[in-house]
Amino acid sequence: MATERELSDFLKGVEKRAFKRSVYHVRDAEAALDIVQDSMMKLAEHYGDKPAAELPMLFQRILSNSTLDWFRRQKTRNALFSNLSDFESASDDGDFDLLENFAGAADTQQVESAEDATRRAQILREIETEIMELPARQREAFLMRYWEEMDVAETAAAMGCSEGSVKTHCSRAVQALGKALKAKGITL
Repeated sequence: MATERELSDFLKGVEKRAFKRSVYHVRDAEAALDIVQDSMMKLAEHYGDKPAAELPMLFQRILSNSTLDWFRRQKTRNALFSNLSDFESASDDGDFDLLENFAGAADTQQVESAEDATRRAQILREIETEIMELPARQREAFLMRYWEEMDVAETAAAMGCSEGSVKTHCSRAVQALGKALKAKGITL
């Protein structure tokens, strides 16, 4: 059984990464924040009595389901109110900045030149743009495997698919990202 402190520490530890992951999926910072908050509440309400070791997988599954629910609601809303969509602004309002949330090594004494900082910022924006262009399942698998550092089995369980599908989605995502970045002259 997870203690209240363990649950709180877990949620504090995953909130930023979960938010970034949700922003990549839904491409709307406000909706992403709602999704993450709802997922955290569901975990605390329904699974707070589970062992602390089970919390990461439960949270990832809840977050994935909440994201899918959001897409379903959007599809329904758009079908019902499609004639009102002409009055909506674009969902990408530019408020989310990956660089604001990028945490470099805090204990290094090196000072980055303005040119290097600008170059790094441009590369990060290009990478972010290309990740957002991936198909939804590829993006989800890629982010879980390489951003959340989940293994193949955990990713498959969270996505509700086979391990082979996870490997296929990740491989295709890496190939697409590599090709797109290479075309822009970016080598990592």
